Amino acid sequence: MVPVKKVVVIGAGVAGLATAIRLAVQGFEVAVYEKNATPGGKLTAFNDNGFHFDAGPSLFTQPQNIEALFALANEPIADYFSYKTVPVACKYFYENGKTVQAYTNQQMFASEMEQQLGEPAANVTSYLHNASKLYQNVATIFLNFSLHKKSTWLHFRVVKALRSLKFAYLFKSLGNYNTRFKTEEAQQIFNRFATYNGSNPYKAPAMLSLIPHLEQTEGAFYPTGGMVSITNALHKLALKKGVHFHFNTPVQKIIYTDNQAKGIVVNNNNIMADVVVSNSDVYFTYKHLIGNHKKAQKVLKQERSSSALVFYWGINKTYPQLDLHNIFFTKNYQAEFDHIFKLKRLYNDPTIYINITSKQEQQQAPNGCENWFVMINVPANTHYEPATLIAQAKANILHKLQTMLGDDVSKHIVVEHTLHPQTIEQNTGSYMGSLYGTSSNSKMAAFLRHPNFTSAIKNLYCCGGSVHPGGGIPLCLKSAQIVSDLIKSDVKVAAHA
Repeated sequence: MVPVKKVVVIGAGVAGLATAIRLAVQGFEVAVYEKNATPGGKLTAFNDNGFHFDAGPSLFTQPQNIEALFALANEPIADYFSYKTVPVACKYFYENGKTVQAYTNQQMFASEMEQQLGEPAANVTSYLHNASKLYQNVATIFLNFSLHKKSTWLHFRVVKALRSLKFAYLFKSLGNYNTRFKTEEAQQIFNRFATYNGSNPYKAPAMLSLIPHLEQTEGAFYPTGGMVSITNALHKLALKKGVHFHFNTPVQKIIYTDNQAKGIVVNNNNIMADVVVSNSDVYFTYKHLIGNHKKAQKVLKQERSSSALVFYWGINKTYPQLDLHNIFFTKNYQAEFDHIFKLKRLYNDPTIYINITSKQEQQQAPNGCENWFVMINVPANTHYEPATLIAQAKANILHKLQTMLGDDVSKHIVVEHTLHPQTIEQNTGSYMGSLYGTSSNSKMAAFLRHPNFTSAIKNLYCCGGSVHPGGGIPLCLKSAQIVSDLIKSDVKVAAHA
């Protein structure tokens, strides 16, 4: 009888939870070690004075990634998790007074763009058609398989994918590619999608033009109970599959001898395992857990993604003109990104994102009130002291909102909490508070992102937003699939060796 192999997962972020579930289903004995008191990583929540706030990611796309986990585990998803379709992915506001509702129905969205901005509807439908083709022909391959295994490149599907690539996707920036739109407002909308992986649209490749496919074609969704319900569902499913969790338990180091992972050190005790999976930031994995400073510095050669400054505001008023997701655009988008990535400074006219889940579930805020998640993009771990960063950003945000909403929002804030780059690093182990590890500000960024395994240490694997295929909930879930498939394959090979 073959003994059950033991796996330890470092970190209970979304990718760590999904990896644990997949490996438990494969028959491994899985234990997860998490430094915080609760699971979820960035995907957590808190309550204050009747207001519920999702602390991290706020956009839910591709629910099929979660459904696949429950199908794999042979568990009814309805017992754990539910969601609904959101007809408007985002509402956009411009300082010239124009607004756009980004319907997830392509024809309605194209018509809205034409009516509100004067952007020909055909431009929008053509762009989304190309985005869908790019996603189906290329992204589904490169997001679901390791880019660092020969077997991926030798498969016939890759030849087909490479044939569908256009020169512009690799050698034009997203911003340049989006000049095909007639209006600056439309260009801003489609340039914004570079921020979905913390990148600069004026540097990142036009390959990122596939991202709108997820939101505007496949659709946007809202999980019942808010985004934290994703974490709760995956944690509950992992427990059902026999995964053991150890919270408030930071991992001190990874044990490895003869270039092979053997386990971890926790509370100065050795926990032995056959396989180790790190859901920690890959930089900290090398620096602190492995103790290889040379490898850690190599990771830093790639530009960090942007970070975020978030205000959680309990508002004692309702704003009917706002939706679940809202964007208030800056006048000069390129100047904003220059500040974030070149100058490493706050921009005084930031683009503001506001998420209000009480628009979907009124019980997430007291009667007559709203729960605002207010975010701007900022450089990763700026030179600002947190108090200075918060004060300057808050003044800029409130001034912009007063101008564009015609109301002094500051008078209606009854609850306030903040999240900034330093606390993001402290709470989630994301180096410099970069939300997505490395940015995609070069045409080779996808290939330079750290693989889901380490060639130098056997039986050590990596999942999460700092490694392939990238950050964000859908990609973190895909990284879990890639890692579990690699482990399954490697264990099978070892068994026959």
